[in-house]
Amino acid sequence: MKEIMLGNEAVARGAFEAGVKFVSSYPGTPSTEITETIAKYKEIACEWAPNEKVGAEAAIGASIRGARAMTCMKHVGMNVCADPLFTVSYSGVNGGLVFCVADDPGMHSSQNEQDSRNYARASKVPMLEPSDSMECKEFARYAFELSEKYDTPVILRLHTRVSHSRSIVHLGEPAPIEVKPYVKDSKKYVMMPANAIGKHVVVEERTRKIIHDCDDDLNVGMHKIEIRDKKIGIITSGAAYQYVRDAVPNASVLKLGMVWPLPERTIRDFASKVDRLVVVEELDPFLETEIKALGVKCEGKELFTLLGEYTTRLVQKALTDRPLPVPAFDVMELPVAPGRPPVLCAGCPHKGLFLVLHKLGVNVMGDIGCYTLGALPPMQAVDAVICMGASVGMAHGVDKATDGADSRNTVGVIGDSTFLHSGITNLMNAVYNESSMTLIILDNSITGMTGHQQNPSTGLNIRLEKAPQVSLEMLCESVGVLPEAIRVVDPVDMAETEKVIKEELARETVSVVIVRRPCALIPTGKAVRGINVEVDYEKCKKCGACARIMCPALVIGDDHMPVVDTESCNNCGLCVNVCKFGALKKGGEA
Repeated sequence: MKEIMLGNEAVARGAFEAGVKFVSSYPGTPSTEITETIAKYKEIACEWAPNEKVGAEAAIGASIRGARAMTCMKHVGMNVCADPLFTVSYSGVNGGLVFCVADDPGMHSSQNEQDSRNYARASKVPMLEPSDSMECKEFARYAFELSEKYDTPVILRLHTRVSHSRSIVHLGEPAPIEVKPYVKDSKKYVMMPANAIGKHVVVEERTRKIIHDCDDDLNVGMHKIEIRDKKIGIITSGAAYQYVRDAVPNASVLKLGMVWPLPERTIRDFASKVDRLVVVEELDPFLETEIKALGVKCEGKELFTLLGEYTTRLVQKALTDRPLPVPAFDVMELPVAPGRPPVLCAGCPHKGLFLVLHKLGVNVMGDIGCYTLGALPPMQAVDAVICMGASVGMAHGVDKATDGADSRNTVGVIGDSTFLHSGITNLMNAVYNESSMTLIILDNSITGMTGHQQNPSTGLNIRLEKAPQVSLEMLCESVGVLPEAIRVVDPVDMAETEKVIKEELARETVSVVIVRRPCALIPTGKAVRGINVEVDYEKCKKCGACARIMCPALVIGDDHMPVVDTESCNNCGLCVNVCKFGALKKGGEA
């Protein structure tokens, strides 16, 4: 049986066919669909974890008990779970254990372009890298076998182009889900120094064995050798392999399925058969550096860029004298579409808050989420964004750097899911160290940016079943925030929001303002269809105040009057509150 699948869907299918028992992940584009697809297999215990470290540690526990387990994340999520990754490399596994990480060359939805292959080398963990959906399924299935054969976790590396491309997948029969017996073994699983010293020796020997086995059997690691024109040989992997095959179809190619550790003898043998050896890889010169370290002469980044995604055209331009394909039409002759900067959705609860912060002129330490767009017009409120949870720590740092002087003019802004991911400990630290910072939690009842996944504060689990619901108010109080310093406001009520923020900025202890309104794109945040903001044109003064909030549902017509797009208006009332002349009113109100 065949299906056309996303690479991420195929990874989930491969895990299912491998008999995986447990998957725990935190959503992060471009990896999210792996776990969302896993949730459709009712046989598998599946969950959203509060963060990647929690997900990894839960999967490690399941593996030690004897179940095949997996945890999935985007590349920056691997930073969060690096601590357990490095140590479980030493302890090894019982049931197969797979870390799925999806890199994002081109930064389609990320704050950096880090190359996760460096984690495989540093943690001494084997890493597989598929180049299409069929390989995604096969490599995921094979990763569990490899994990148990060599007593090691295995990393499956994807990237945006493979995760979000579709190709044909041949479906296989799922293996039965089995849980191996567990035997107490403190020397294996307790990584105190006396045990870890001995386990390091095991890890190095394991790496040597994997290299030896890969050289003897190319099926180990799923490497592929294609001998064609020997004038040029290319070593590549992942999506870059697809660009190479299109750009230089006559070249000899060594496609590496396992990108760490590398099959040394195979690489040397391939290099000896070609006149010129080139390494084609996105991001870091990872393969190139390792191949040169083997004493093999090759070309690489002197021909290609360290930045962004590659394309067939880029590879062809670098490696061939063939003329580049002539476009069917000259794009320069096409009419230029007007610029469309990214904006928050119509009815987004974050916009009112950021408009208030802009008006107050405060410094805003921001975080990772939809609300990062608060840095753009018309809000232009966010001053700094680093990583998940950093807003809380940065606001505390500002307070300490100025001996409290700037706390009256600085806030941290973080989403509900991000707060639960990695903001709690920062808030606890601020309370413990007697900060006077103000934290604003944007509670939109969902994990918004990655596609509306549940989190511990929503009351639903990954399968949309009822689950215990964390109270943000009680959580903040439990880490020491005074009850009177925890406030809740609706951001559409901009006047009240401004009043509360001013009051909390004046407080001399840590304070928390929970800005609560559901995301406009989830059922609880959507307006009833057909009920929209209404315009009273007799009262309109054409001042343009409503247009300046840049709501996608409201535009200015040729007569300089506001026009409401009834298909996208959410009837949230933000524009109503901005209008000083009563020309706008919420639909359904008298």
